[in-house]
Amino acid sequence: MDPFPKDGESAAGGEPSRGAAPSSGVVVQVREKKGPLRAAIPYMPFPVAVICLFLNTFVPGLGTFVSAFTVLCGARTDLPDRHMCCVFWLNIAAALIQILTAIVMVGWIMSIFWGMDMVILASKYS
Repeated sequence: MDPFPKDGESAAGGEPSRGAAPSSGVVVQVREKKGPLRAAIPYMPFPVAVICLFLNTFVPGLGTFVSAFTVLCGARTDLPDRHMCCVFWLNIAAALIQILTAIVMVGWIMSIFWGMDMVILASKYS
């Protein structure tokens, strides 16, 4: 059996393919898998997300810290199976990581990207 089928043949048994165009493709769906910290980012109203991004840009971790309190006010996250207090503490942990690693610039960059994710989620929310 030839491992490479000729035009008009399928790979199974060398029989002609029925109704398939030579340029037909396969649709693949890709879904991003988020870790628990990333999935704990709350869906906030757009103006609040922009304020958190602004705070994260100039004081690393501050916007993430503020966003943790929006979870207590009812903002939903991508962690529906976790309790509100657990998600709140995950956001506090992310803020502390950003603050403590800001000294070596990693936390500052992480903080800005975190704020951008907040704005992206807020734009999907509205």
